Amino acid sequence: MTWRLEALRGKFTQIKQPSRDAAADTAPVEKTVEDIIANVREHGDTALREYSLAFDKVNVTNFEVTEEERRQAVADLDPQTREDTEFAIANVRRFAAAQLATILPLEIESLPGLHLGHRVIPIETVGCYVPGGRYPLLSAPVMTIVPAKVAGCDQVIACLPPNAHPAMIAGCHLAGADRVFRVGGAQAIAAMAYGTETIPSVDKIVGPGNAFVNEAKRQVFGQVGIDQLAGPSEIFIIADETANAATIATDLLAQAEHDVRTRVGVVTTERKLAEDVLREVERQLEDLPTAPVAGAAWKNYGEITVVEDEETMIAYSDYIATEHLQVHTRDPHATAKKLRNYGSLFIGELASVVYSDKCCGTNHTLPTMAAGRYTGGLWVGSYVKIATHQWLDERGVAAVAPAAVRQSATEKLEGHRRAAALRLRPKQLAAE
Repeated sequence: MTWRLEALRGKFTQIKQPSRDAAADTAPVEKTVEDIIANVREHGDTALREYSLAFDKVNVTNFEVTEEERRQAVADLDPQTREDTEFAIANVRRFAAAQLATILPLEIESLPGLHLGHRVIPIETVGCYVPGGRYPLLSAPVMTIVPAKVAGCDQVIACLPPNAHPAMIAGCHLAGADRVFRVGGAQAIAAMAYGTETIPSVDKIVGPGNAFVNEAKRQVFGQVGIDQLAGPSEIFIIADETANAATIATDLLAQAEHDVRTRVGVVTTERKLAEDVLREVERQLEDLPTAPVAGAAWKNYGEITVVEDEETMIAYSDYIATEHLQVHTRDPHATAKKLRNYGSLFIGELASVVYSDKCCGTNHTLPTMAAGRYTGGLWVGSYVKIATHQWLDERGVAAVAPAAVRQSATEKLEGHRRAAALRLRPKQLAAE
């Protein structure tokens, strides 16, 4: 990544620089998480109870949320909240189903008698981590559970902190979770990876969390699959002289209120706009109820960069590879086609990140810390495997076996050579 930044030197000016490095600004959690995982593997539910009491201040007797408790949580939702949750579920389900329809099985006859293909196979058991977080994020279970159900996973379990808002349990139920457990943090990741007396082991773990959850996912990867390693939320907005400073400031602060470590920024070709955004952010913070969080994020991780032209703006944006990227330019669709590194793209000033965060249908579980250079976000394809297969008739054997025999002999792998030659007719063998 350093060479990319060096190529931009002298082509941009930072009106506001972040005062801290989000990538390096992480507590040393590796050893703590390692100990938690080992304890859960050895002591199962007993360890989970100890951690729930120590970390969440809750004495959990039954980890699994009963069907009656789930239904009661739904019944306790006020009607509008339930309607809005179901609206989000319907939109996410509709988009996930449309995405799944693009992932097709394949069968081709590559050469006469050589048949190749792949199947689209749902992952059998998926574990969805649902963070409790600073706020009751009602969309969190929707984003992880609904695509799993659309993909056709046999069993979808959800883990959420024991002190999570009851509406989160309702969200898990409405989204279609097969089982819901009251356990959070790194211990939940360990439980889903290795299983306990109560919680089944899964094949893949998805969902965002804090630094401990993220580290736990990293450590159990291999034993299970994971979706990604996600850090604090991010938003950048690229803008030209047609953009509105107040709108940009509002969207930046909307994301900044997620967490004090949220990374927010603007990259623009217009210096006046940059200066207006700086003033507007400070003005809006004055009466924003979540200013203690959003203001800290802005102070420590906020960035405003002025670049000399659109080409540099595109290059700088691709270097940042932000989680959420909004495009506020004269022709946002044309600008969008030139971008390649981001988690999710929001084209035009009417497309706010908050719509995707809550209910529009695309997934809000996205890559951070420049991981958008090599991956997209969570989607229905994260819950299926593309597994290849092949079958041959005698014509196919005649086509591929001689080359396999010769290559095996060159490599001095006699067992390979024999297996490749076994299916050839004697006259074909003689020719070799």
